[in-house]
Amino acid sequence: MKKITRSAGLVVYKEINNQPFYLILRAYRNWDFPKGTVQNGETDLETALRETREETNLQKVEFPFGPISKDTEIYSKGKIGKFFIAQLKEGEPTLLPSPELGKPEHHEWRWASYEEAKKLLPSYLIPILEWAHSLISTSLDREKNKLG
Repeated sequence: MKKITRSAGLVVYKEINNQPFYLILRAYRNWDFPKGTVQNGETDLETALRETREETNLQKVEFPFGPISKDTEIYSKGKIGKFFIAQLKEGEPTLLPSPELGKPEHHEWRWASYEEAKKLLPSYLIPILEWAHSLISTSLDREKNKLG
C-alpha cells in the first residue's frame, strides 16, 4: 500500500458587499488554497496556519465555524488535504520568498468569487470549495435576515 502524504490548509474568505470571496494562489498554471505538508509533531490546524503565514503573510484569521474541517479525496498519487475555513477581517496577502526557494512559492494571488474559484481550482478542491461556500453562504444569509 502506498504511503499517503497529508497536507493541511485554509479556505480563507472575506466578505465584499455581503458576498464571500476566496483567497486562491497560483503557481505556474495551477490555482490552489494556501496549504502544505504536515510536519512531525504538528496538528493539522497548526500546519494550515503555518503554511498560510508562510505563503501569504496573513497573521490574523478567525474561525467563524470553529475547528471543523473537510478532507479532499486522494489526489496526485497519494495526497490528501485537510481544509479549515478561515475568515480574514483585515489585511491583504503578501507573497513572501520561501527560505528554500529564495522566491515566493506562488506567482499570484486573488480574491475570487465562488463562480470564478470553481472555474480556476483543480477538480479535487471543488468539493472543498462547495462545502465552505455552503456554510459561509448560509451564515451570511442568516446575518442578512437578522438585519432585516
